[in-house]
Amino acid sequence: MASQLDQALKHAPLRAPAPLFDRGKPDSGPRSQRGFMRILGILAVVLLAVLPFIDASAYTISIATSALIYIMLCMGLNVVVGYAGLLDLGYIAFFAVGAYISGILTTVLDWPMWAAVPATILACILAGIIIGGPTLRLRSDYLAIVTLGFGEIIRITANNLDVTGGPSGIHGIPTWSFGDWSFRDGLELFGIRFSGTILFYYFVALIVVTLGIIGLGRLARGRMGRAWKAVRDDEDAAEAMGINTYATKISAYIIGAVWAGLAGQLMATHLTAISPNSFQFLYSALILMAVVLGGMGSTPGVIIGALFVSLAPELLREFSEWRFLIFGVLLVVVMLFRPSGLWPATAVLPWLRARKPRAWPATAPIESLGDDARNEPAPREGRPEAASTGDPADDEEVRR
Repeated sequence: MASQLDQALKHAPLRAPAPLFDRGKPDSGPRSQRGFMRILGILAVVLLAVLPFIDASAYTISIATSALIYIMLCMGLNVVVGYAGLLDLGYIAFFAVGAYISGILTTVLDWPMWAAVPATILACILAGIIIGGPTLRLRSDYLAIVTLGFGEIIRITANNLDVTGGPSGIHGIPTWSFGDWSFRDGLELFGIRFSGTILFYYFVALIVVTLGIIGLGRLARGRMGRAWKAVRDDEDAAEAMGINTYATKISAYIIGAVWAGLAGQLMATHLTAISPNSFQFLYSALILMAVVLGGMGSTPGVIIGALFVSLAPELLREFSEWRFLIFGVLLVVVMLFRPSGLWPATAVLPWLRARKPRAWPATAPIESLGDDARNEPAPREGRPEAASTGDPADDEEVRR
């Protein structure tokens, strides 16, 4: 009988057993979460790209550029706070480092702006290592207090050095230039005259933000992003699983510092002037509030939070002295009714919740094993049935 069973198994089709939870192939269509967000992102980029041709006023483009810079800052802080779980209250310090490094290199040393970009990145990496090296060994509230102190140290240092211009800051920061052509010269497209300091910085900010969303999204879904989230959820458990928690936190801190530095350089060249008052603790709190408001660890949520924080005061400008009161009330109301943020990382699109799970693949039908296999007695409880070797003596020894 055992030989007949072996013969039936040889001719039976081999099929893998059904998994406990069948995830199926990843769906990237418009009905999936990732597919829908990809389509929505493309539409948003296209809409922002044609915005100057719809409303080319200097006020509109300047406000949109400031909103994009806020998005850059919030995306960098989201890596630190949302992915790695590091409460940083001095994040504006890296924004100041990027702005002052680019300002000093272009005004004091007469560097071209394109050459100041890699120098700014290196300076932010060095600042991230210097500040994050000793502080990231701390946790929880201690880390927040120390980062707050470093943020104030950077601002006070810039306020008292001659090379940074002291309380007056740095003025006359040059714009981008390529040969004899400068952003300040402007450009005419389709009969519309654009000012260089408005149009080109807007598109530069849009391109950088788009690349940042794509790059940081891939990092968050990759090995490094999983390590960040493991440290955020339980640092002790992550370390027990073999993750170098200190190096993981340093990597998140440095990436966040670089994004803040690039945003600072873009802001400095866009406004052509910076001062220590632009880097107060209030702005660190505002950026952190945007991340928490939108949803920590959620890229769409962070973008929504940055737009809310940057555009709401401008949209309420007609209310004059009441606008900040209304702005504060709106923040309180949102946090009361949406404590996890406007778009939390665990958010699921409404039409995806009602979708039925995929059907499990069928296993090998028992009919293919033959009549003798169906009549084979089940193994006795308490011990597994051993396979037959074909020798009656061996089978009798196993039964004992």
